[in-house]
Amino acid sequence: MKTGLSAVLLTICLLAGAVNAHSQDVLVLGVAPHTSARVILEMYQPLRLYLEKTLGMPVEVVTAPDFTQFARRALHQDYDIAITTGHQARLLQTDARYLSLLTYKADFKAVAIVAVTNPIRKPSELQGKNILGLSPSSLVTLWGQHWMVDNGLATTKIKYVSASDSVAQLILAGEAVVGFTSLANFQKLQPDVKKQLRILAESSAMPGRVYMLNSKRSGMKKRIDRALWDFAATPEAQRYFEVNKLEGYRKLGAKELATLDKYAAEVRSVLKREEK
Repeated sequence: MKTGLSAVLLTICLLAGAVNAHSQDVLVLGVAPHTSARVILEMYQPLRLYLEKTLGMPVEVVTAPDFTQFARRALHQDYDIAITTGHQARLLQTDARYLSLLTYKADFKAVAIVAVTNPIRKPSELQGKNILGLSPSSLVTLWGQHWMVDNGLATTKIKYVSASDSVAQLILAGEAVVGFTSLANFQKLQPDVKKQLRILAESSAMPGRVYMLNSKRSGMKKRIDRALWDFAATPEAQRYFEVNKLEGYRKLGAKELATLDKYAAEVRSVLKREEK
């Protein structure tokens, strides 16, 4: 019975999102789909419970099928708090008046991974090979596309999958030669999977997951901000930071998100193309 109920709840989170939540005055916490919906709901359960207790209102954690759908829903004002990668955070800041709250201390990096047994050592050897990314608007994929262009691979096509663990499994199954993911998600792979992969290329540090507040909830900003920082001191949060190698929360620099303008513009272009 519990399994069936969980499946129903996951379906609701993915397909329905938070469209009807505001009528019930539920605080909707939207998390970009950096992993499976099941894992996201488990990861953010301690934060959800803490916010419910501290703010005195129901809190719902939702996600989306992919990064593009997440961006579209966030721009549509479906989330009260959006937790997403820096480039989407910048898009929400400039195009939908979301307010930045905080990010994580740990550096965010994108990586290109290959199987340990694969002899490829140089980007030029990837010409015509199968390459995997997450959705077209994910930061790791956009970084990967720039990396490909910089290395003369502009004509090589990328195939998209839904989660980082899928990228790893498909590479090991021989269905792709290289895939793009975040360094954090690579480090979180199961040890028996991770040891079969190696990093071919790594990006410089970028703003990672950023907590953005919908301006409709601006009146709650001080309360929410205080609740997040108080949560960071709890044992549950400390375990979350340790397991996910996030090191804790930190404030954003005044112009930090602006460094990702070129990636935010590409998300905007992806959304426009899909609307046609």
